[in-house]
Amino acid sequence: MNKVKVSIAKARDYDCAQVRAALEKAIGLIGGLQDVLKPGAKVFVKINHLPPPSPAERGIVTHPVFVEGVLQLLKDFTTDITVGDDIESSGEDGFRVSGFRQMCERAGVRLINLKEAGFIETYCNGHFLEKIYLSRIALEADIVINLPKLKTHSLTVFTGGVKNMYGTIPNSFRKKFHGEYVSNEDFSHVLTDIFSTVIPQLTIMDGIVAMEGEGPSSGSLRRVGIILASADAVALDAVATKIIGMEPMDIYTTRYSDRRGLGIGNLENIEVVGESITDVSVPDFRPPASAMNALLKKVPRFLSRLVVGQLSVKPQIIEAKCNSCAECERICPTTAISMCGKAAKINYTICIKCMCCHETCRFDAIMPSLPVGGRILYFLNKAFRL
Repeated sequence: MNKVKVSIAKARDYDCAQVRAALEKAIGLIGGLQDVLKPGAKVFVKINHLPPPSPAERGIVTHPVFVEGVLQLLKDFTTDITVGDDIESSGEDGFRVSGFRQMCERAGVRLINLKEAGFIETYCNGHFLEKIYLSRIALEADIVINLPKLKTHSLTVFTGGVKNMYGTIPNSFRKKFHGEYVSNEDFSHVLTDIFSTVIPQLTIMDGIVAMEGEGPSSGSLRRVGIILASADAVALDAVATKIIGMEPMDIYTTRYSDRRGLGIGNLENIEVVGESITDVSVPDFRPPASAMNALLKKVPRFLSRLVVGQLSVKPQIIEAKCNSCAECERICPTTAISMCGKAAKINYTICIKCMCCHETCRFDAIMPSLPVGGRILYFLNKAFRL
């Protein structure tokens, strides 16, 4: 069996020349763009542009300097390039806040909010989903290039190449699925279902500055200084998680995608080229609290119910930081959040712990919280690698 290749190249900063050199190396090591891109092809570049609107320096979105480096290389083959994601259309122009609009204007490349081009009902032979509405831009492209950001996630533990394709469906469905599939396992099945209908031909990850802790929007920035590239998004995710000290098969999107033949998640079947995992690993990379659920596999069955309760992460309002913007109230799929005075309040009797509120809060006023017992287990796991 031929091993799938994942390349790793170093890039310390978002310096244009440095990023381009690293991209050329990373892509060249897996065969070059000529292996996936025919001259004149219609290309869709899927960025990670998570709300709320934020400057690139916050580390929430794929960095526009990184994307511009990719676009420069693509333009040697084609000018039919569209960059996009499905973002909020009301309020501030998120693309301008992040610098993407200015960058794409400078590069002479089309930038689009995916809802502007519409969505097409598509058959999905999924674990849960039988059909889904997918971006017309993505479906009509000859080549989809996936540009995720290396980040943790408060529900799925890790967000990378597989999860980045979630942005090809309408926001209304993303909210709906958060409300219907509330566990990490079920939600990850949905993510894998969607990924199976729009598998990218090339995935390149922005791991120059990553996000650790309570990502994907409220974590801490961590300079990892790498770019990863692969024709297999699942394999790329597996290598990325190993670099930050996680076991690839503990990430459900990687496990399910591997099991369904959508990519390779087993490191034994992956050839890492360029830098080695060992040379770029970040063993003290801080996982989100939800990563503690991996401990359940090591707990005796008779104790599992007790431990599950202690590892149940829920969102907590930090009233001193709340700006009463009501974004969390609008995003909550079960209407568990309401504005009360100067701060949001959560009705935990109907809260499903999907962490949408945490993900959307631009003021870091909603953070995942563990019970006291869970915090003790978290400390012990970190100190002794249980």
